[in-house]
Amino acid sequence: MSTIPAFLQRLLGRSDPREGLRPLYQAVVGEGRQPHWYLDGAVPDTLDGRFDMIVAILALVLIRLEQQGAAQESAWLTELFVDDMDGQLRQEGIGDVVVGKHVGRMMSALGGRISAYRDALDRHAGLADALRRNLYRGAPVSDAAVAHVEGALRERWVRLGCLSRDALLAGDIG
Repeated sequence: MSTIPAFLQRLLGRSDPREGLRPLYQAVVGEGRQPHWYLDGAVPDTLDGRFDMIVAILALVLIRLEQQGAAQESAWLTELFVDDMDGQLRQEGIGDVVVGKHVGRMMSALGGRISAYRDALDRHAGLADALRRNLYRGAPVSDAAVAHVEGALRERWVRLGCLSRDALLAGDIG
């Protein structure tokens, strides 16, 4: 990505290439906010729970983009996530001094979850354990709730696998 600040890019007539991925990011966030995750899946309906659910969906999308050879688009999508999380933290009153640390922890969480979910999806096993650790953060949760989330994420994974790169980049997540 260019090191020219966004306002100068606009003045010079250059557009931000990340903007083309905004529909995909909005689809990820929209899916992560669906009520069934919080009702049937018992994901905590808190800031942390919503973050964890969005990260779970984003991780699947990023893994799929990786498989499609869309490294640059994956980086831009991740940048949109960082910008959104930065804005969310600031809205919550987190000051400039510590926003970077919070965003760094969020990026670390995203990276860890990508790895955990990729491993579970590749092995076709262990996703429930990864969800208990990462989505529920070890809190007690019923097997039925975990099964709901696991099943819905596996369905999403299958649908993502049926999409072309162009469809995915345009914001279709199945």
